[in-house]
Order: sequence, then C-alpha cells, then structure tokens
Amino acid sequence: MIKISFYDMLCYNFNRLTTPLISTVCRLRICKIMKYQYLIPLSILALSACTPTPPASTYQKIDGQTMGTSYHITFELPKGATADEIQASIDTRLDEINDSMSTYQADSTISKFNALNAGQTIQIDPDFIKVLSDSRLIYEKSHHGFDPTVYPLVELWGFGAKMSVERLQNPPTESEILAVRDTIGLDKIVLNGNELSKTADGVGLDFSAIAKGYGVDTIADVLKSKYNITNYMVEIGGEIATGGVNDKGLPWTLAIDKPIMGSTTANREIMTTLALSGQSMATSGNYRNSLDYDGKTYSHTINPHTASPVENGVPSVTVIADTTALADGWATALTAIPQDDAIKLADEHGIIALFIIKDGDNWQTHKSQGFITFEQQGKN
Repeated sequence: MIKISFYDMLCYNFNRLTTPLISTVCRLRICKIMKYQYLIPLSILALSACTPTPPASTYQKIDGQTMGTSYHITFELPKGATADEIQASIDTRLDEINDSMSTYQADSTISKFNALNAGQTIQIDPDFIKVLSDSRLIYEKSHHGFDPTVYPLVELWGFGAKMSVERLQNPPTESEILAVRDTIGLDKIVLNGNELSKTADGVGLDFSAIAKGYGVDTIADVLKSKYNITNYMVEIGGEIATGGVNDKGLPWTLAIDKPIMGSTTANREIMTTLALSGQSMATSGNYRNSLDYDGKTYSHTINPHTASPVENGVPSVTVIADTTALADGWATALTAIPQDDAIKLADEHGIIALFIIKDGDNWQTHKSQGFITFEQQGKN
C-alpha cells in the first residue's frame, strides 16, 4: 500500500500494516499505526519478561518517529553514555538513510535517480549501494519474485492508495501491461563503481521492501560499534533485530499473530512465539489488506511474473536472517508468489521461514527446512 512510499511498503506488497506491540508481557503498549502510502500487514509482538523492570536495571527504552512509522529500542545502557546521546546518534543515522533512499524526499538520491533519463548517471552512497546489492541478491535468488522496480505495475492496477473491486472487474489491458513491463526489471539498473544509471526511460527504484529492515540494521550497528552495546532489541515498524539478552538474562521473545482476515490490533490473536538472540526477524502478509472477488482472494501484492495481483498467496510468513534487511526482503519475496511456490523457494535457498497457512477452518504453521534446522540447532 499517489507516490510510492519509502520504507513501509513491500516493493509489490503495497498495503502492509506495521503495528507491533513492544513492551513487557505485563505492560503492553500499542504502537501507533503510521501509514506511509503502502503499508505491509505485519503483526508482531515483542515481549520481555513477566515482571516489571526493577528500578536498578541498566536497561533503557527509547522510541521515536522515522520512515513513516515508529521505532522502539530496548538496550543495556553502557557506562559513560546517556540514552539521549544514543538516541541523537541514532536519529542522525536514520536521517542519512532517508536522505539517500526516501522516495518522499524530492531531493533524496533515489528521487533524483528516478527522475533521470536512460544513460544519465548519479553518484550513490555506501548505504544505497548496500541496499541495492542485497536487493539484487534476493531478486536473482527469488527468480525475480522480489523486484524493487515493480511499482509502475501497482500504479497501473490502481492499488496505490486503495484496492477496489472496480479495477478487478476492469483490469488493465494486455497492451497497457506490456507498455509498463518494459520498465520493470532490476537488470535495467546499472551500477559502475558508485555511479548508477538505467538502460530505459521510466525505470525507477523503490527500496521500501528492504530499506526499513536496513534501517534496523544501521541502528543496531550504532549501538554495537559506537557504544559497545551487545544486549538490545531494535524495531522499526515491525522489523526486528536482537542482540544478547533482555533484562532478565533471557533471549528476546517475539510473538506472531494469527493472520485473521480483517483483524486489528484490538482483536489480534497470537499464533506462536520465537526466542531470538543475535538474529533478525521480519513478517509479511496480506490478511489485513485484501479483497475477495469472484471466489478468489486478492492482495495488494503484485506478482512480477504475472503482472497481476497475487491470488490466494501466503497469509503470513516470518523470516529469520542474519540481517533485518535480508529478512525484510525475503519476507516480501515469499508473499509475492503463490503459496506452494513460496514454500518451495524457501527450501531451495535454505531460508529460515515460518509460514502460517489455512487448513479448512484452522490455522497451521509450516516450517521450511531451514527453520527446522534453526530450531534443532537452538535445542543443542
């Protein structure tokens, strides 16, 4: 889920809600839903311990606004630093990422690139290069299921702001789709050193499906590299990175919602929980932003292969990875293709993925082979 948003949308999952609840079990606080332009259905609860933090605890919590949503960080405060100082460093770093990759900023690097004609070049920064590199990796391994250049198809289908049954009743013509498809494909983006160009007019980039996760990674890097903080949990709009342990000396426990169609933060139900330390997690799904028409369920996710909305795709998939950017991007890729193909793709590349699927009237989890191995390693 107008102009495409920056971080809070999947490249072709354009209505994903990011409404995590971050706090202790005994004191849950609902994070405000910040709608960028394309939101991603994501339902994660980050839980701590069952008793309030004692006054002597050195763990601190800070939060703020960024990338069209909110961030929440819990960490062990080091000696010689204050929470305000740490937050100032974090905000500075986030501003740098926005200046590079926010499609909301007309003067950002990505906005300038999108305005270029074929053959023209622009110099890009290391953050941009890293996100482009990760995007290309997932683009290739997902058989182009993940594609940061797919936005024109979303516009063509009229899913930019709100999905409507009228557009499904009168879909784009084949000639309209073919005209737009000429601008789709990450292979039309050329990087030479730090100079970026495109091979065709009209080609544009939007890293919203991965850059929010990258923002989480950069915050974690600030905590570790600048302040030597090893115990932390960082969350931006539902994408999460963890390190070390919480204030009770335990791994960070994260809960995942059942993907109940039409559910809200007020009536959400927990499906399962995961305990993480040193890993990142992202969840993607379409259950809060979809449409039933002619016996089929359509989401705001565009399948780049068919150039049309995904039909009966994965209700929810959670990906665990070493970086939040990769978890974010892969969660997108696995919701942009049919459910059976997504499960096969996860196994093909050893992705640690937990699928929540519908079996009749019941919800069930399906674990990828990578997820099963991850669980087994955690028990050893």
